[in-house]
Amino acid sequence: MPSEEGELRLLFVSAECAPLAKTGGLGDAVSGLAAALHELGHDVRVALPLYRSIDRSRFGIEFLSPCCVHMGSGEENWVGIWRCVLASGVECRLVDYERFYGRAGIYDEGGEAYGDNGWRFALLCKALLQHCKDSGWIPDVVHGHDWSAGLCGLFLKTWDRILSPLSDVKTVFTIHNIGYQGKCHPSLLRYIGVGGEHFSADGFEDHGAVNLLKAGINYADAVTTVSPTHARELLTSEGGHGMGPYLQRLSDSGRFCGILNGVEDREWNPAEDRLIADRYDLSDLSGKKVCKKALQMELGLQPDDNVPLMGCVTRLVWQKGVELMRGSLHRAISGMNIQFALLGSGERDAENFFRWLEWEFPGRVAVRIGFSNELAHAIYAGSDLFLMPSLYEPCGLGQLYAMRYGAVPIVRSTGGLADTVEKYDEKTGLGIGFVFDDPTPQALHDTVGWAVSTWYDRPGHFQRLRTSGMSKRFPWSETARQYLEVYESVL
Repeated sequence: MPSEEGELRLLFVSAECAPLAKTGGLGDAVSGLAAALHELGHDVRVALPLYRSIDRSRFGIEFLSPCCVHMGSGEENWVGIWRCVLASGVECRLVDYERFYGRAGIYDEGGEAYGDNGWRFALLCKALLQHCKDSGWIPDVVHGHDWSAGLCGLFLKTWDRILSPLSDVKTVFTIHNIGYQGKCHPSLLRYIGVGGEHFSADGFEDHGAVNLLKAGINYADAVTTVSPTHARELLTSEGGHGMGPYLQRLSDSGRFCGILNGVEDREWNPAEDRLIADRYDLSDLSGKKVCKKALQMELGLQPDDNVPLMGCVTRLVWQKGVELMRGSLHRAISGMNIQFALLGSGERDAENFFRWLEWEFPGRVAVRIGFSNELAHAIYAGSDLFLMPSLYEPCGLGQLYAMRYGAVPIVRSTGGLADTVEKYDEKTGLGIGFVFDDPTPQALHDTVGWAVSTWYDRPGHFQRLRTSGMSKRFPWSETARQYLEVYESVL
């Protein structure tokens, strides 16, 4: 239980944590929330695999102890537990098991998911709980993040429950992206080592497969997701991706809610950002023009401050509205005086489309396939508009970064985008960005046109949208305080 001073012991379990390992927003969310809770005086430890890609010397990662993990198949899995301390002061525990984590990727290679992901992350969950027993550091709450941590609650509720020092540990599970559920072959059951009664609709069975995200939902004491609107969407048949009835049951009992993610202001702040061409803030926006010209020069776009530059930093997958962009951008760029810069990677057909778009509009479209943190910062700082037409978006960080850097967002009204981007009112000039509802190419085309016409015909309104976005703050401290309420409710 918590100490008399109110300090909580919190164990975060995740496949990602920035800057150690990151493929998207999950890594930023885990490190940001952990840092905020640490700053509020709580003992937070983040645990993840020690992937081959993690630079041990750069992060000062040191060996701590061996750990013997007994899985249900009867085999002993000897893992190494390593530790480091992040710049925020948060302690990390890293599980070293070469057979599972000594690979080039986190979840996949070359777009192909590892076939043993269920086994890899089952070992992660149980190894961390075993390490807690071995070390004597017993958390008050284990907070699992996404499907890769979905078995933490199951192990806590089924593993030597009566005699274990972990008997009173509570679990919170956060759904960052319900589109990824960790579905595995039922042969994983033997490795997990639990009875067949758990392979049911109210356990983790999903049309004959093991569903790790479903396990996370059904064995947690409380479940959260990363924005209030997305929480409501997950209760629907379409938005819930099959998990709606189980989340509805939790919602009815007061154990499911949406808490908006924050933004790390020290990293994403144009007044302090050393990765951009010039720093700026609300009191002096001249540096943003410098950043725009620098981005145009770097990407081979025609240097012109009078033409709006629309940026996009995204994964090129269905969820992010790729089909909407494929069906609208060629026509929009053909008919409007606008520039477009994209950084992203994903589905091969989508990558090829954007390469073709760059070939079709030299000097007006620039596409970089892959990811570069430096170029991402440059696009946020150099863009006037930021395109994010997601079909669903649990929280979204891109629109928050864009707003902070004075790039006016163009978004679809879904999830965290609806919670953070106030729709522009042409009559009053109030709002933060350009918002559309219908998930169609025509709706996206019309909204881009609305944004471009505002740039040219209502420059005062456009400048007001820019400064309104830059004025908004989404501090992790507020997110952390809401999570503390969830922890206290399960304790």
